[in-house]
Amino acid sequence: MTSSVDASGIAAVVVTHESASSIDDCLMRLRVAHSVHEIRVVDNASTDDTMEIVQRHALQDARVRFIANPDNPGFAVGCNQGARDTQACWLAFVNPDLMVEADTLARLRAHAADAATDRMLGVDLVDEDGVRDAAARRRDPVFAAMLRSPGAASRLGVAVDEATPLQPVDIISGALMLMPRVLFDRIGGFDEGYRLHAEDMDLCRRARAAGALVAVANDIRVLHIRGVSSRARPVFVEWHKHRGLWRYFRKFEAARQGPVTQLGVFAAI
Repeated sequence: MTSSVDASGIAAVVVTHESASSIDDCLMRLRVAHSVHEIRVVDNASTDDTMEIVQRHALQDARVRFIANPDNPGFAVGCNQGARDTQACWLAFVNPDLMVEADTLARLRAHAADAATDRMLGVDLVDEDGVRDAAARRRDPVFAAMLRSPGAASRLGVAVDEATPLQPVDIISGALMLMPRVLFDRIGGFDEGYRLHAEDMDLCRRARAAGALVAVANDIRVLHIRGVSSRARPVFVEWHKHRGLWRYFRKFEAARQGPVTQLGVFAAI
C-alpha cells in the first residue's frame, strides 16, 4: 500500500470471476493509465487462468495487488474489499472486460474534481462494433409503473445529449464508476446484500440521495466487451440478476405499494 496519499491519485478496483479472456488486456491498460497509483484485483473463486495472469502482473508492477477469495461472495463484496485495501483519494471500479485508454481515468477524474459538490461519473460505453451500451445512461426503474405498462422497462435508457460533455442521469453502468473516496465512505460503499446486478443502481441512488451528481462523461468513450464472466454460468447470473432486482424493489419502492402490487412485481421479476 502506498505510504502517502496524493489527492489526485486513483485506485483502480477490478473484481474478477472466470475473466482469463480479458483480464490481461485490462490490466495492461490500467498499468499505463495516467494517475493510477494502485490497482487491486479481487478474484471471486475463478477456476480458469485468471489468477495466474493477475499474479504475473503483480510480480511486474508493485501497484498491482490481489485478493483471492476462496468462494464467490459477489461483486459488491469484492468492490468493497478492493476499496478497503487502497488509500488513494479517488476510486475507479473497473470491470475486467473494460478497456480504458491511457487518459480515460485522468480525464474522468478531472470532470469529477472540477466542482464544489461530489460527482460519481461513468463514461460512454461501446462494444467492439462501436454500438453504444444503453446501460451507460438509465432512469431509476419504477417497478409498479412497469407492472402496469410492461413496455416501460424498455424506456429506462436515456438518449445521449451530444451537446453536453457531462450528462446528468439517474444511473450509470457499474462497468466503470469513478468517485471520490469520501463519497464512497459516506454512503457506506456497495450494499453487500446484492450478489450480482442492481448494485450499481443502488449505489447511484444512494449517492444522489447524499447530494452527489451522477453523470456520464459523453466525451470519454471506452470499449466494453460485455458479459465475459457471465458466460461461464448463465443460469447462476440470471438467478442473481432477478434476486437483485427484487432486493432493489423491496429497498426503495415496496413500502409505498400495497400487497397486491408487491406480489405482482415479485411474479414479474
